[in-house]
Amino acid sequence: MPKLKPETIIPTDAEDVEINRQIQADPDDFEWTEEMIAQAKPASEIPELQGVIKTLGRPKSPNPKKSVTIRLSPQVIEYFKRDGKGWQTRLNGVLVEYVKTHSS
Repeated sequence: MPKLKPETIIPTDAEDVEINRQIQADPDDFEWTEEMIAQAKPASEIPELQGVIKTLGRPKSPNPKKSVTIRLSPQVIEYFKRDGKGWQTRLNGVLVEYVKTHSS
């Protein structure tokens, strides 16, 4: 069994009983019966869902970024990481601007 994250809260037995009682009482949030599971179909077999399934997720970029490995000086990495998450995106932005200003 995988380790739980430190912030994971495990309900007490009493809380678990109450959670299950509320599940039983909610008509919109019920447990499937064996019969329901047996009658279930994959979404790919339901024509009305075909367009929906294909549109889920992030849109495809016309110019996707490429993954590369690059060695950078510690000063550069520390500078961009100082502002937190998204430092690679900010570094990419600086390089894109450099290319724009130095292209002939």
